[in-house]
Amino acid sequence: MPSRPFCSWVFYFCEIFLKLTGNIKAIYAGCKRCFSKLAHSKCYIQNLEQFHIRAYVITPIFVGQKLWGLLAAYQHSQPRHWEVSQISFMSQIASQIGVGLQQAELLTQTRQQAEQLAQTLHHLQQTQTQLIQTEKMSSLGQLVAGIAHEINNPVNFIYGNLSHINEYTDNLLKILALYQQDCPNPSSHLLKLIKEIDFNFIVEDLSKILSSMTIGTDRIRQIVLSLRNFSRLDEAEMKPVNIHEGIDSTLDILQHRLKEIPNSPEIKLIKEYGKLPLVECYPGQLNQVFMNVLSNAIDALSERVNRSGNGENCQYQIPNPQIHIRTEVLNYNRILIRITDNGVGIPTDFLGRVFDPFFTTKPVGKGTGLGLSISYQIIVNKHGGVFKCNSQQDVGTEFSIEIPTQQQ
Repeated sequence: MPSRPFCSWVFYFCEIFLKLTGNIKAIYAGCKRCFSKLAHSKCYIQNLEQFHIRAYVITPIFVGQKLWGLLAAYQHSQPRHWEVSQISFMSQIASQIGVGLQQAELLTQTRQQAEQLAQTLHHLQQTQTQLIQTEKMSSLGQLVAGIAHEINNPVNFIYGNLSHINEYTDNLLKILALYQQDCPNPSSHLLKLIKEIDFNFIVEDLSKILSSMTIGTDRIRQIVLSLRNFSRLDEAEMKPVNIHEGIDSTLDILQHRLKEIPNSPEIKLIKEYGKLPLVECYPGQLNQVFMNVLSNAIDALSERVNRSGNGENCQYQIPNPQIHIRTEVLNYNRILIRITDNGVGIPTDFLGRVFDPFFTTKPVGKGTGLGLSISYQIIVNKHGGVFKCNSQQDVGTEFSIEIPTQQQ
């Protein structure tokens, strides 16, 4: 090997090391002449001399096959002969930094992918919930509409003929009254029959029966109207509606659950309706929300009554189980609906999960965990509103629904 200056030997060694490793550049700077041999620019050499750099080692940091940066070691005091072990140590440090950076990037990517998967899972869960509830409510709506239609036809037939029956009955009774006047002394056979059938009671009770039939058929017609109003299959689009009509229709459907039954007192219903404007909404979907919230309130009251009635001669711990419905205008374009019960309440640990899909505090087989989740999506996502739950265990629960009167 030809003779050369000491610094040249170092340059020569670094060139060989660079060729062997492919990822190291080592430079020994002992004098301006040595800098020049590396074909550095004049400006770069001036910078080295300005900071009194007499020797340095620079090694690239690769992340994969991409150059990420440089790792440099400088010596200012005097020229230095870099040992192979020192250069190798610098190379190993740069390699470890590159590996660490690559692992950090992979970790970041993994976390991002995990977040994306979690979001995808959440969206899939929401979609599954919506599909299940949509299919369920679609089937229920069709069933309700079908039943309402089938009941409506015969009831209308009866209701329409009751007025004629009343008229005919009045005419017959008038004829009988005139006949009694014209024939004050009927035969013994006729007197016997009049006594057997209790004719006077029939005459008196017949008008009452016809009046009861009229009231009953009118009630059936109201229920049918409530069923049609609740299903609203022909009102899938957003339109201005009377919110109170939707609440009342839902209450009509749930009326049988509010009445007193053995071992369970009547649930008192308190309505404080404010003067609300027409609200632009999806009527059928909003009625679903009312149904879910009111059903949960009735379930909570029933559960509290059942708990208090397990012991012998145990009186109700709720002397007046009640549901309180309040409506009011918050400002010129938003309304508030509050539905409060004095049932069992919801444990504090569960309050943050009441709107989660498939979460329920009810026993197995008595709840799907979809009602409040779907209601939340209807209020928040479909109507741009706010749906909140405030509850205290063994005191009661309040659901508040806030929606704009007009959608953007």
